[in-house]
Amino acid sequence: MPWYKKLHAKILIGMFLGFAFGLMSSMLGWNAFTDRWIAPWGSIFVNLLKLIAVPLVLSSLIIGVASLSDLKKLSRIGGKTLAIYFCTTFIAIVIGLTLVNVVQPGKWIPENVKNEILSSYQGDADSKAGLAVQSKDRGPLQPLVNMVPSNILQAAADNSEMLKIVFFAILFGIGILQVERKKAQPIIDFSQSIFDVMIRVVDMIMLTAPYGVFALIASTITKIAGNDIASVLHLIGSLSAYCILVIVGLAIHTFGVLPLALKLFSTMNIKTFFYGMGPVQLLAFSSSSSSATLPLTMERCEEKLGISEEVSSFVLPLGSTVNMDGTALYQSIAIVFIAQTLGFSLSLTAQLSIILALVLSSVGTAGVPGGSIVMSILILESIGVPAAGIGLILGVDRILDMCRTVTNVTGDAVVATIVASSEGQLRTPNLSEEGDGMVLRR
Repeated sequence: MPWYKKLHAKILIGMFLGFAFGLMSSMLGWNAFTDRWIAPWGSIFVNLLKLIAVPLVLSSLIIGVASLSDLKKLSRIGGKTLAIYFCTTFIAIVIGLTLVNVVQPGKWIPENVKNEILSSYQGDADSKAGLAVQSKDRGPLQPLVNMVPSNILQAAADNSEMLKIVFFAILFGIGILQVERKKAQPIIDFSQSIFDVMIRVVDMIMLTAPYGVFALIASTITKIAGNDIASVLHLIGSLSAYCILVIVGLAIHTFGVLPLALKLFSTMNIKTFFYGMGPVQLLAFSSSSSSATLPLTMERCEEKLGISEEVSSFVLPLGSTVNMDGTALYQSIAIVFIAQTLGFSLSLTAQLSIILALVLSSVGTAGVPGGSIVMSILILESIGVPAAGIGLILGVDRILDMCRTVTNVTGDAVVATIVASSEGQLRTPNLSEEGDGMVLRR
């Protein structure tokens, strides 16, 4: 198959064309046209992926838990998964704090530029701070309350409530393990049928991926640039040290730490892994949403990386809600950067509290665009830094959000691969020109 007909190549072409069209749209004043006639197609594409996320997660987790056959196996795989997730998140935070303390990008921002940025994004900062105050007022145990749904149908209607879906599915799966097998089998078969259908729906949706990605990127560039590309370039230039530092940190974790973990704890070839995950990473970059990318992540992990359905159906949905390596790394840099810019010196104790808060908050951060901002404000206030400082980074948050989502989904797949390898449930992928470039030896 020619390279340009493969899925990852088509998505990449769509990204480049979308970027070029977005710039052209801003320069020629086509923003209204792009907003009315191009952006909606990107929204439709993301909505299609979100549409199948809940039934896919619900059915896959029920199958995953029920297929573990006993609670001992569930606790073993669940324990491994959570332990690795928290370890990789901890490493990501340490990388972020190390970089931001060594480089100290906050001290590079001139006073006049700092004041200009703060005044420009004061309204957005106040809005986010208001949401943070509401979350804070509900108490320290609110994340646990948010995890347990009072109405599963209501939770299923909101993709940002995916943690509630995960909780219900795991609880339901454990209930299946307690029932006589012949009575539970119809529910398991029904869930399996739903899952199989959803995977095929993913295939259909991904036929439109290049066009959806084109619309998403074009819309993003247009919204960022507006009618004045020069002002955007000025903003990015002022925050260049901060942006570069975040991207370098994410690159270290994505292409250094995670591949090293693969090499040490699994039998997966690193080149094969990134080849199989290429379309997932490109979609994550375009959509800035781990939740929207989850259906494709599950399909690629099973069909291209050889991870068993039993492991992928449990580990990946859980990872999309509790494993946010990229977000945690970004937040660690952002929080210290804001403190440096505003002239606050953070002690070792304060930075240790940041690590603890970020590790715990990664469980409750929604896998949707901008889901980390409110949590960042809460942490800023907990260490005595004014929440208004969040305005310093809002202008470039969307760009960095795209990058950190790539790290998030890559981390999910790496952990799924390691768990599958440790359980003897990792098939050996075989590079081939058949299909999308890879077939599996079953």
